[in-house]
Parts: sequence; structure tokens; C-alpha cells
Amino acid sequence: MIKNIVFDFGDIFINLDKVAVYKHLARFGYSELTAKMDSIAKAYEVGNMNSEEFISELNTLIPNASHSEITTAWNSILLDFPESKLTFLEELKKENSYRLFLLSNTNELHISWVKEAMGIERWNRFKACFEKFYLSHEIHMRKPNTEIFDFVLKENKLVANETLFIDDTQENTDAAASIGIQTWHLIVDSEDVTDLKTKL
Repeated sequence: MIKNIVFDFGDIFINLDKVAVYKHLARFGYSELTAKMDSIAKAYEVGNMNSEEFISELNTLIPNASHSEITTAWNSILLDFPESKLTFLEELKKENSYRLFLLSNTNELHISWVKEAMGIERWNRFKACFEKFYLSHEIHMRKPNTEIFDFVLKENKLVANETLFIDDTQENTDAAASIGIQTWHLIVDSEDVTDLKTKL
């Protein structure tokens, strides 16, 4: 029986354009992720550098782009947060049938952009739906490392097989499943988080 639900953020609630960053950077000669860029991004995602250091590191790889252009490109992955999903989440919270948590691989620049785009009132409505709100750059861990799932389970005294984890990345749901958590690998464009009740 599911008692706890752990949600991812990107492409679960907020829509993403995952190739937009490289479309923006293509005019500076980077149309795909390089190993060095990936390493920098992952270090930033677990809070091992601040935003200024992150942009400066990318700037060493993309010297003909300004800090502002790099920031714009970096945030271009982020799209809209449909009101229907926020309303769904608020209704789920009101039912009080499940303990709700957020677990997101993200970073300071993205969260700052989302707060501004949503507006602080909608952001606070969103955050208030969760018992705990885990962002990778704040807890210094990221999916798919199983330590992040162990951390959430232990900190909140959750039983793995009573917990459902929802994510759009199979690598992440596979990692959660490997330690006994129930999972829903949500297929973007064919499934929606508002279909949750069909998965419980």
C-alpha cells in the first residue's frame, strides 16, 4: 500500500525543453553536451560551486559568449508550469491520504528563474504542498545515486515499498527501484502526473 509519494520536478510539474540549451549555445560552437560541460554541470547541481563560479567555468569553455548569454542559454530549458498541475497537487495535499515530497536534481540559477517566472505566490503554493522539499544543490546529492533515496527514506522514516517515486528519467526510477521503492517512470508527452490515481 502506497503511503508516501516522492515527485521529481522537471517534466513532472514544470515543462522542459531539454535541447534548448544546446540550441542557444550552437551559435558559440556547442551544439551538444561535452564531457567537461557535463562534469561542471553535475558539480554545480550538487552545490560544489556557486552560480558565479559555474558561469565562469562554462565561460572558460565558451569564451566568445558573455556571462549573460550563458545564463540565458542555461535557463532556456525551463518552460511553463501549468496551473492544472498545481491545482492537482493542491487537491492531492488536501486529501491528506499520502505524505508528499519533492526530490529534484536542480541548481540555484534554475530555481531562481522558476521563482521569478511563477511568481512568489504560486511558488509558495507549490512548495506548501510538500512535507519536505529536497533540491540536489542544497543537500549535496543527486539522482541516480542511491544515497539520495536512502537519505530521504531515513530522514522521514519511510518504508521503501510503501513509497512511490515519480520521475521522467528511467535511470533515476531504476535506481530507486533497486532499493525497493515503488516507481513510475513517467513518459513525457504520453503521460501526465495528473494521471497519478491510475498508478496507485
